[in-house]
This record gives sequence, structure tokens and C-alpha cells, in this order.
Amino acid sequence: MSKGWESKSVEEQQAEAAVPKAALPENDPAVKAAEAERKRRVQALEMTRERVLSERTSSPHRRSALELALATIERELEQLGWSIKL
Repeated sequence: MSKGWESKSVEEQQAEAAVPKAALPENDPAVKAAEAERKRRVQALEMTRERVLSERTSSPHRRSALELALATIERELEQLGWSIKL
């Protein structure tokens, strides 16, 4: 039984080796750069979101500005494919 398993593994390895690594989209430098930039943007927005959430104020004008900023940040995060991390 183990020989059948091993032969399938070898076949899969040979099939993977036949596909050029450069042809895979995740190995494209432009794709890697775009993904890295997206991650940096998400991280910056998450940090800004945390700062806005931590601010406390008794001013109704300031509070409404913070709520608007928070809504804008969360909308941008959603567009970048972000999900809330609890």
C-alpha cells in the first residue's frame, strides 16, 4: 500500500517540476510587489483605525469627525479585502 502512495507522490512532484516556476503568478515580481503594497496599506489603515478607536472626546463635533474617519477607514479596508481580527 505504501508503494502506491509513494508513486503518486513522485508523480505529483514530477508534474510540479514540469511547470516552470516563473510561469506561476505568485512568482511574478509585479504581483509580489502589489501584494506587499496592499499589505502595507492594510497595516497602516489598521493602525489608524486603532488610534481613532482609542480616542475619547466629549465634543460632539470631534466625535462625529472621528466616526466619519472610522467609517472611511473601514470602507477602504473592506475594498482591500480586510476582515475584522478579533
